[in-house]
Formats: sequence, C-alpha cells, structure tokens
Amino acid sequence: MAISGRAALIALIGALVVPFTGRWGVAAIGGLLLLGILADLLLAGSVRSLVVQRGGDTRVRLGETATVTLTLANPGRRRVRGRLRDAWPPSAGASPRDQALDLPPGERRRITTSLTPTRRGDRAADRVTIRAYGPLGLAARQGAHRAPWTLRALPPFHSRRHLPGRLARLRELDGTNRAMIRGQGSEFDSLREYVAGDDVRSIDWRATARRETVVVRTWRPERDRHILIVLDTGRTSAGRVGTSPLTDVVGESTLGDDGWPRLDWSMDAALLLGALAARAGDRVDLLAYDRQVRARLEGRARGDLLPGMVQAMATLEPELIESDARGMVSAVLSGTRRRSLVVLLTDLNTAALREGLLPTLGALTAKHLVLVAAVADPRVDELAAGRGDAARVYEAAAAERTRGQRRRVTEELRRHGVEVVDATPEHFAPALADKYLELKAAGRL
Repeated sequence: MAISGRAALIALIGALVVPFTGRWGVAAIGGLLLLGILADLLLAGSVRSLVVQRGGDTRVRLGETATVTLTLANPGRRRVRGRLRDAWPPSAGASPRDQALDLPPGERRRITTSLTPTRRGDRAADRVTIRAYGPLGLAARQGAHRAPWTLRALPPFHSRRHLPGRLARLRELDGTNRAMIRGQGSEFDSLREYVAGDDVRSIDWRATARRETVVVRTWRPERDRHILIVLDTGRTSAGRVGTSPLTDVVGESTLGDDGWPRLDWSMDAALLLGALAARAGDRVDLLAYDRQVRARLEGRARGDLLPGMVQAMATLEPELIESDARGMVSAVLSGTRRRSLVVLLTDLNTAALREGLLPTLGALTAKHLVLVAAVADPRVDELAAGRGDAARVYEAAAAERTRGQRRRVTEELRRHGVEVVDATPEHFAPALADKYLELKAAGRL
C-alpha cells in the first residue's frame, strides 16, 4: 500500500480548516479521506497477479548503450494504472528509472530501459516495483516482482584505432607488402646473391656449388610463436591515472576525475597486443594473477581470441593485496613449456619489484623472453615541472625522485635481460604494440 501526494494534500487542507470547522469538521474530512483511500485500494488493479518477463541485451562494451525490455501481462479483471520502477545498480546507468504504466485487463505492455554502464563487470537487475493507483488517485497497491537479468559490461578496447597502422607495419614485416623488411629471425625466407657486408655464416654452400656466384640465405622472424600476457591484478593495479577515454563518449568522465585504474589501461593494451599477435599468426594466452589465478585463457583460435579475452577480463577487479611474484612466476612456468614472450603488465613500483619480482626473474628469463610493461602517471611529469612557489618546488622534488626510481628499476630490469615499456596512459597501448613489432623484426621472438 502507498499513499499518494494527493491524499497528503487533502489532509493538509483539512488541518488548515480546523479552526473554522471544529472537531466535527476534522472528523468528517478525515472520514471522507479514509473512505476514499479504502475505495482506491479496493478498486485498484492487482499488482501481484501481473506476469513480468525480461529480454534484451546481455553484453555491452563499456561506454555504449544496451537495451533491456520488460514485458508485463495483466491476467486480472481490473486495469492497472500507475508507475513502474525497474531497479538497477547506479553503475548500470539505467534510464529512465521510473515509468508510467497503463495495462488493461488481458493485455500486455512492453517497457524499455536503456543501460549505459559506467564500470566493467556484471550488473544484475533487482526487483521490479509496481504501484497501481485507484480511480481517485489517493492510494495505491504496491508490489515487487523478481525478474532476474544480468548485463555484462565488457572492456571498451579504445586502442582499436591504433590497429590498422600496426597491421600495415606487420604486413611489411611479413613480406606481404612490396617493401618487405626481413629481420634476423630463424625462419628461412629466400636465397639471393652474396653482397659485401653479408654474414659469411649465412652462405648456402650447396646452392653456391650449383651456381657461378656465392648465394646466401635470408631469414625472417619466425611465425607461430607463443605469447603469454600476464595481468597483475594486485594493489598497484588499482591506482587511477590519466583521463578516462569514456569522457569523449558520454560527455563526462564516467570513472571520476582521476581517470582509469592501471588495470583498465593494461587491459586495453592487452587487447591491442592480442589482436596484432593473432593477425601475425602467433598463439596468445592470457593470465590474470595476484595471489591466485583470477582468469586464464588458453588455446583460443584466432577468431575466438578477442571475444575470449574481453569475456575473461570483464569481471576482473584490482585486489587490494600485494601480488605474490613467486606464485605468479610459478603459474607462468607451469603453464608455459615452450619458449615464449611473457608480457607482464604491472607497475614499476620500486619496492614491490625489488622485494617481489626481481629476485624471481632468473627462473623466468632462463626459459622465456620477458617484457615488463607499465603505465606511467602523467601527473608526475606535471608536478616535476612546477616551480611557482615553495609547495610546488617540494612537489617537483618528490616527482623527480619518483622518476629517478622508475629509471633505476628500469635499468635494473634491463640488466636482467628484460625488455621494458614505460609510457603514459594515452601512449601505452601503441608503445607496447610497437615493442612487439620491434622484437619480431629483430627475430627475438
């Protein structure tokens, strides 16, 4: 049961006329109001008898809009006229939240709700609350129906715009363009005449014996390599940096003024790298880890790779715990037997790396080529340039110290034979893709 604003207004008017009507007048007004409320409750349509069903989209990319429909059937004998509220979490971005309902007996109505999620993951619908008013509009029957539905918000893959340019470079690398670029790989490509400066170790003596000139082999980067993308979902992945790319999509930053978490930037870069590597014919797997495996994707075909990656990453959230580097390395080694490119998407946090990853790198670099990629906070560069007053000078000193620590830990990683990518959020995904192409061109994969 619910009392309308109209009933409250009548009760207020009755209270204002008390000095003129006396208690008998108050009793009369109150009695009439009570009778009107009872009449509305008796004549209002039945809410409990309504049949509610859902349908519509189950997946949507973050920043885009999905549509979910409610189909209501009225098997009763009275018209249901009132309001309907479809309850979704605030991060689902449901609109409108409250709609008018006019459902004659024996008929159906379809009500549409638009959802624009502001966070990744599953967004589950709560109850559908229906309020049916009587003919006087003083009171209403109210009831709730469970109509379960889940909408999954997938990573948006904003770095997709960088893919065509990298694919063009990949075609040049693979020799499908006219301007073919051969790397120092291990896969045989063709034979050609020897020219001054060629490595004598590349001479093909059998082919030379059959010709009048010296012939050398040319090589290109090997195809069908294995790439393992590792997402660090520990506490350092929760830090927000940069500006949310969804600002341009919906007109304002849906993830707050502090931008995206590092984990989301890493996911975006992982999708670009996965799409590029799959086009190159390489096999790509995914592992998300902090102190346990949060997601794992293995053995996907080229056409299923990106859908599988976005599904695996959609529900990942940063865990506010320190990542277990030894466990992460163990998970990589146990699941990857052949030599691979291991791309670790983490943060260049000096304390975390020196206490966790660096002591365990030897076991990883002995079997695999390791690439550590981290998102740099552009705010640090802004603070380092500040010189306006004493406070800004202190901030600049702290920023310079942070940048110096990142440089030192980067140099230490490289001394261990690890490749490093350290770029600001907007340039992170293309920088990682460029590093992959560079390694492929050099035949190091």
